[in-house]
Amino acid sequence: MVSPPPALLVFFLILAASAPGGRAWSKEGHVLTCRIAQALLEPEAADAVRNLLPDYASGDLSALCVWPDQVRHWYRYRWTSSLHFIDTPDEACNFDYSRDCRDEKGEPDRCVAGAIYNFTSQLLHYNHGTADRRYNLTEALLFLSHFMGDIHQPMHVGFTGDEGGNTIQLRWFNRKSNLHHVWDRDIILTALADLYGKDMDAFQADIQKNFTTGIWSEDLSSWGDCDDLFSCPKKYASESISLACKWGYGGAVGGEALGEDYFRTRMPVVARRIGQGSVRLAMVLNRVFGDNKQDIPPPA
Repeated sequence: MVSPPPALLVFFLILAASAPGGRAWSKEGHVLTCRIAQALLEPEAADAVRNLLPDYASGDLSALCVWPDQVRHWYRYRWTSSLHFIDTPDEACNFDYSRDCRDEKGEPDRCVAGAIYNFTSQLLHYNHGTADRRYNLTEALLFLSHFMGDIHQPMHVGFTGDEGGNTIQLRWFNRKSNLHHVWDRDIILTALADLYGKDMDAFQADIQKNFTTGIWSEDLSSWGDCDDLFSCPKKYASESISLACKWGYGGAVGGEALGEDYFRTRMPVVARRIGQGSVRLAMVLNRVFGDNKQDIPPPA
């Protein structure tokens, strides 16, 4: 795509603050993912991220991690709408890139895994000094950061027939919702209200504690395993559809209510996926911007 001049990009980003949201981790989920990831960046990557962010973000990646949701229905960014998710065959409970990453017109690479590949490729130009005018690297950073959150939300890799749970209408405790929204936002907001007194810093601290010294610490090294930055999104998508089948669709019936038992058993899954998305986003940014750089792959 042709990138706008910096002033125009700032205009888009400022307007986005009041735009409606979309189908993704809630604002809180994306903010947590980007906050934790930024705290894990090595010095070179941290400097690159600050350099790419507009001045008014004050160096805070999380301030703009929801931007791709806010602009996805704008004419200029409408092409990104299909990049936030993956629709898999109903009941298949598996992911196949060549089968599932096509849009309605059959165009390949049109899914969240393909988007992560694409924007990672663009960001590799930052340290190669190519200054390729086809790419706006600020936008690439924001899209990559957002999509790394999306691919870890299990219902973003859901069944085609129910649009990742969006058409499964039910109740969350006493409020109308749908299965996708339960995973996007309801579980997170209930956890914040009931377990953390609406203190997002405390929720973030618990996630970080769990993967540094707590219950997930023994698994941490495997979260960042990634021999090839461009194939690992397929692994993340496969994890998500497996979790969606077991924990998302499992126990959820349209027209009925989900309550305490569903929340109690699914909240740890949501928290863990936010943690994994954070660690993996930091891993990608450290490798893209750090000393151990990966070569830019040839065009597919």
